[in-house]
Amino acid sequence: MPRHRIASEIQQIKTVVDGIMQRVQNYNSLNQLFSKQGQSSHGGVQRHQPRSNPRFLEDAEVVGFEDTKDELIGWLVEGPAERIVISVVGMGGLGKTTLVGRVFNNQKVTAHFDSHAWITVSQSYTLEKLMRDLLKNLCKEEKKEPPRDVSEMDQDSFIDEVRNHLQQKRYIVIFDDVWSVELWGQIKNAMLDNNNGSRIVITTRSMDVVNSCMNSPSDKVHELKPLTFEKSMDLFCKKAFQRHNNGGCPEDLEDISSDFVEKCKGLPLAIVAIGSLLKDKEKTPFEWEKVRLSLSSEMKKNPHLIGIQKILGFSYDDLPYYLKSCLLYFGIYPEDYRVKSKRLTRQWIAEGFVKVEEGKTVEDVAQQYLTELIGRSLVQVSSFTIDGKAKSCHVHDLLRDMILRKCKDLSFCQHISKEDESMSNGMIRRLSVATYSKDLRRTTESSHIRSLLVFTGKVTYKYVERIPIKYRLLKILDFEDCPMDFVPKTWGNLAHLKYLSLRRCIGAEVLVKFISKLQNLETLDIRNAKLGEMSKEICKLTKLRHLLVKNVKLFELKNGLGGMTSLQTLCQLSVGYNEDDDVVELLKELGKLKQLRSLGLIDLKEGLGTALCSTINELPNLEKLHIQSDWDFDFNVIDLPLISSLAMLRKLKLSGRLNKFPEWVPQLQNLVKLSLLRSRLTDDPLKSLQNMPHLLFLYFGYCAYEGGSLYFQNGGFQQLKELYLYELRYLGSIIIDKGALCSLETLELYRIHLETVPHGIQHLEKLQVLNAYVLPDKFMECVAPDGGPEHPSIQHVPLVRITSYGKTTRIIHH
Repeated sequence: MPRHRIASEIQQIKTVVDGIMQRVQNYNSLNQLFSKQGQSSHGGVQRHQPRSNPRFLEDAEVVGFEDTKDELIGWLVEGPAERIVISVVGMGGLGKTTLVGRVFNNQKVTAHFDSHAWITVSQSYTLEKLMRDLLKNLCKEEKKEPPRDVSEMDQDSFIDEVRNHLQQKRYIVIFDDVWSVELWGQIKNAMLDNNNGSRIVITTRSMDVVNSCMNSPSDKVHELKPLTFEKSMDLFCKKAFQRHNNGGCPEDLEDISSDFVEKCKGLPLAIVAIGSLLKDKEKTPFEWEKVRLSLSSEMKKNPHLIGIQKILGFSYDDLPYYLKSCLLYFGIYPEDYRVKSKRLTRQWIAEGFVKVEEGKTVEDVAQQYLTELIGRSLVQVSSFTIDGKAKSCHVHDLLRDMILRKCKDLSFCQHISKEDESMSNGMIRRLSVATYSKDLRRTTESSHIRSLLVFTGKVTYKYVERIPIKYRLLKILDFEDCPMDFVPKTWGNLAHLKYLSLRRCIGAEVLVKFISKLQNLETLDIRNAKLGEMSKEICKLTKLRHLLVKNVKLFELKNGLGGMTSLQTLCQLSVGYNEDDDVVELLKELGKLKQLRSLGLIDLKEGLGTALCSTINELPNLEKLHIQSDWDFDFNVIDLPLISSLAMLRKLKLSGRLNKFPEWVPQLQNLVKLSLLRSRLTDDPLKSLQNMPHLLFLYFGYCAYEGGSLYFQNGGFQQLKELYLYELRYLGSIIIDKGALCSLETLELYRIHLETVPHGIQHLEKLQVLNAYVLPDKFMECVAPDGGPEHPSIQHVPLVRITSYGKTTRIIHH
């Protein structure tokens, strides 16, 4: 029997190897086809060069749907007072989500409604999660905490809470990607009709879903059609020639471009994919003809597939080898999952997908890979950081379908997302668990799985305990956001583990008992996890690059912190309340971590500023720094007088009292984001900050400044895009010279004693949004559209939101 089993395993391995060899041959053929594109340092096809401005990396503009967009906006802001349902229906890839997204974010629509929410439904939704997400979105918009028992509510409780929240409001809610005809019947009681002009928008591929939502003669339906040939060509040229010939199609490429466009059948997603693929090819008929012939060949091989899937598959085949696995990795995440970019790239690194390049960290190279996938329109950015980098991202559901087929063909990963979904018999390397199925419970044999990501909290202790037995070679173990209340000691046997996330895991205190055994660990994320005292044994993890904790005490890492020289991220570490001499010694140890890029220290006592400055001066690679004093902000002072060498710093947050504004801050030439909280400054700090060349974001909050006025001088803050002034209780005057803040797009004021608009606000020609929350009644009176004396000075601002002690108004200008 053992020999028979071994023979079967050998035969299975041979089958897998044969498949690999066939794929290698296919890849080599494709590589030769595009060999004229040049060789990269990786030995494959030359890399796509991403666009220089990362803020431009987003979905293509909605081409051909301008009239539809205007029609939808009209349906939303005009018409009857009764609540109506608007359905946008069409096949996948037509741009329903993109179109509705543009409408949802339109300033006229934003200003018209009191409450806004966007909920992605998808095929695998549960009503409880959908309603929980809706309630959280509505509360977040009003800066309120959701009910404490939100995780324990049943369906009726959710419906009651949502109804109460929307009772007096004019609201808009988008339900995107609806598949079930039962959905409207499940949610319609929550979406009360208060005769206040509220609107529901549903996107779907199914007319059956549309018919299930039609309950009133006032309900509207728009069936999205494929683009005309002319509009298709317009979109194609925008993508393929965006850096060539002023965006126009050269005469010698007109015929072949028309052929590409015809193959896309008017589907924007296919047009964007093929246009992005071609934009980095040589703009010659000879090179484009090779691409066309190869694509035609692929389409003939698989005539049963619809055209868009062939085109997306071809876009995958055209990727250089080092990007293919990175794209397939999106198949591990659930449908419509918005994954944080840092989480994604750190997992790529743990998998070994990212290769070392001279002069760069692997994190930089991984970010470069992600930027390339975005530039090829294969990955979509869900949210940006202030400096234009992708904060979170996702893939279109049609692209995900293609990825899942590739994952299955290549045995790349197994996705358990349905009850009783069977495990594959092949050599699966990665396992994603979205549903705890019976088959998963029955699976006890060891496997070749290297990565396990769990997206459901419904796992038993017995399964979790047996993970080291079943999956001995794990490199990645991710239980983020799973309400798991147990972490077995047996996890200490996972000697190959490189990435471990127990973020928000309430049972992580057992972790300290075995952490030192995980000698290959590179990323440890235990933020918001329930922990006991962190074991000093963590200092033995010399390969650790990212340690993400919350309120772990610096003192617990005594006699070993300085040896963790691979660390790049260390936050948030509590300095604590130990003897000053001990803390000073520990800060000296911290200064040995020369690779640190991100550092967060909280609970800093007064009198340690000089020692901390000496430490920070030893960390030349810092890009992000957060320093917070202990809980008594009124008395404990953060003094940081001597910092001089932070040439790379991009984000700085200081939370705690300052005797004076640090003179070194204005010298930070690369700083893009500055946040000051509870600083209690009495001198206007703006004069020292106004000439910082790259500052994009400025936040003064919670008594950061206690003066009566702020003065923005002519020529100051030329790059600033967002300005937030929060709870500055003595601030009664803001003066803006002409020529100051010339790039400002968002100005937000919250709980300040300002009775009139900032003097000179009319000079802010690029200002798009003015938010004024909880300001005196006189402020609202002076800007009222019906005769407010200061209203003309804000008439150029497209969107104004004002809340004045219980009263809310929205003003929109065209």
